[in-house]
Amino acid sequence: MATGIKDKVAIIGMGCTKFGERWDADANALMVEAFNEAIADAGIDPKEIQAAWLATCFDEVNVGKSALSASIALRLPNIAVTRVENFCASGTEAFRAAVYAVASGAYDIVLALGCEKLKDIGYGGLPEFSQAIGILNSLWFPNITAPGCFAMLAGGYCAKYELKMEDVKRAMAHISVKSHANGALNPKAHLQRPVTEEQVLQSPMIAYPLGLFDCCGVSDGAACAIVCSVDVAKALKKKDFVTVKALQISVSNGEEMAFSNWDGAHVVNTEKAAMRAYQEAGIKNPREELSLLEVHDCFSITELVTMEDLHVSERGKAVNDVMDGFFDSTGKIPCQIDGGLKCFGHPIGASGLRMVYEIYLQLHGRADKRQLKDPKLGLTHNLGGFPMMNVVSVAIVGRYT
Repeated sequence: MATGIKDKVAIIGMGCTKFGERWDADANALMVEAFNEAIADAGIDPKEIQAAWLATCFDEVNVGKSALSASIALRLPNIAVTRVENFCASGTEAFRAAVYAVASGAYDIVLALGCEKLKDIGYGGLPEFSQAIGILNSLWFPNITAPGCFAMLAGGYCAKYELKMEDVKRAMAHISVKSHANGALNPKAHLQRPVTEEQVLQSPMIAYPLGLFDCCGVSDGAACAIVCSVDVAKALKKKDFVTVKALQISVSNGEEMAFSNWDGAHVVNTEKAAMRAYQEAGIKNPREELSLLEVHDCFSITELVTMEDLHVSERGKAVNDVMDGFFDSTGKIPCQIDGGLKCFGHPIGASGLRMVYEIYLQLHGRADKRQLKDPKLGLTHNLGGFPMMNVVSVAIVGRYT
């Protein structure tokens, strides 16, 4: 019988570049920058890595289709290196592959790496992606945009719970102000300037009700993790190390897109992945047991709705929690303490690993000005796609006990 992943795999080293407009570095240089930090953190020789997984999303404008770019850039010792891609959840997908490879007993020490280089391709946001889910995509969604799809999530949410849009807009503004305040304390963040609620509410409209400050951009950057078995971590004399408590992915099967039972007010896969993750980690009450959250705040409405899909806020009540400061840096469960996608940035293939990186730093007490008091358990939520069709991963990491 399956026993899950809890406490079978340790994270012994992590690295992350500064995210942003990295005109100074190509994708290879970004991978090397993150890798060097992780290797130094793990205190191992690169030759001890036995396998690696690389995550990138837009390979055509980035590193190409294979994993050769990582193997060559990092001079890995002719080991198995595999490239994975699962939309914006690609980074967590690479992390999952590395963790499962160690848990299976196939390898002792494995690398998970995510990288994306998008700022110098000529697009302000995402590159053209009409063929992203195959040739039928352009027939189903001839004019699809990410802001347009998530704007409809806001409308659906208001309609279901009979909320005033101006109240939800104010909560969304609070989310953006909070992420900008957190990002201002993070030297690796893409955006490091605080903003006011008034600035957010008065910003240009992108797709009603989402204004400019409700939307995250894309960034250049890389992040990576080195994982091993708990026995290997102990043999390496690691103390107070971090282990993976749960790692779940849920993928749409087409029912939401067919509008069968979906209400358009939440993301089905977030709830499904979270429930499985809580069971795997042995969490009964996430609102009381989790110390911090790193969620996929591609848009401020996504973060708000995610709080309910994670069963941290009651259905229809996330607005109250947001406005009460429950997710602020001084709140009960800080969310996006590193600035999140909104301000740390969103190099797509690296974002899932960046989320784990922040929780790893927090658990080790190494988050400098944004350090939280005695965190014990952190959750990452990484979403690729749109509200009606997506890939969602939920990872939970914490101190080994």
